[in-house]
Amino acid sequence: MKMADGSTILRRNRPGTKAKDFCRWPDEPLEEMDSTLAVQQYIQQLIKRDPSNVELILTMPEAQDEGVWKYEHLRQFCMELNGLAVRLQKECSPATCTQMTATDQWIFLCAAHKTPKECPAIDYTRHTLDGAACLLNSNKYFPSRVSIKESSVTKLGSVCRRVYRIFSHAYFHHRRIFDEFEAETYLCHRFTHFVTKYNLMSKENLIVPINVGENAAPGESEA
Repeated sequence: MKMADGSTILRRNRPGTKAKDFCRWPDEPLEEMDSTLAVQQYIQQLIKRDPSNVELILTMPEAQDEGVWKYEHLRQFCMELNGLAVRLQKECSPATCTQMTATDQWIFLCAAHKTPKECPAIDYTRHTLDGAACLLNSNKYFPSRVSIKESSVTKLGSVCRRVYRIFSHAYFHHRRIFDEFEAETYLCHRFTHFVTKYNLMSKENLIVPINVGENAAPGESEA
């Protein structure tokens, strides 16, 4: 991208750049992004501009492939959820949270094992994010970032159900950490709006109380 004076904008954080100055370049229209990663870059640009504007972030541009749009959003959710996982490690351990639970009615089984079984909550979180990363980076199911087969798009729902459990455990068992993270990122609000908008999860499984009709403001289940 070039400025009005003809100079080229280098969209890269140079060595020595301070954290507060990361990614401090002008926004770029999606249609001018010349990259196979354009959709990811566009989504990240919207989040950086205002993470609370969930409706804008999730509004799909005209002529955009819906499968790619959903895929790139889910990749972004998983990347950001690693930040919540790091914070949870401060107080969520195998000793304090021996099971992956939300309310007393929900105990989640970890699909990372040959046969799904119970895991400490922090291990479940790591296994789930690792498994999601492996699937979403699979050349077998997602060989392209510009077009995705419908048979691969159908796999996104199961990933959404599993990663959502990280939000629910954090909300019901580590509320202070959840609230602090959500106040900064609006991630659970955006995720809830996303899976509702694209029918990737049933509403009865969305147990963290969030009103998806508004912009953000600060049992046992097998895998």
